[in-house]
Amino acid sequence: MRVAVLLVALSIAFSPIAAFADDVTTAQGVIRAQEQAFGHDDAATAYSYAAPAVRQIFPAPDIFMSMVQNGYAPVYRHKSFEFGDSKTEGSSIAQRVHIIDANGEAWEALYTLEQQADGSYKITGCSLLKAGQAV
Repeated sequence: MRVAVLLVALSIAFSPIAAFADDVTTAQGVIRAQEQAFGHDDAATAYSYAAPAVRQIFPAPDIFMSMVQNGYAPVYRHKSFEFGDSKTEGSSIAQRVHIIDANGEAWEALYTLEQQADGSYKITGCSLLKAGQAV
């Protein structure tokens, strides 16, 4: 009986960790899918991962893609794109990405994502800093 109670207690205690890990994995999948869409110059698919607030600022896929090409070149074209630390808070996830750009320079991107009413995650923003720069 004690073993059964212990097993139930452990499963309850660790279920938020599993949910957290699933959410982070889902969010990383969204970021990776958008990154691959950029690599294929697929503006419509890349745009589909943007949160509604981002879509209000950039009301069409071609406008969004132009912004990424001009303001986020290391995200748009790179040699390396690897996930770092992540943090969840409520329905939001912050995900660090280590990027080596097309010229071999290191960058740090901080993506933010928010869970939507349908349960999906959409990208709400991306901050980009050259590695080693102070915030």
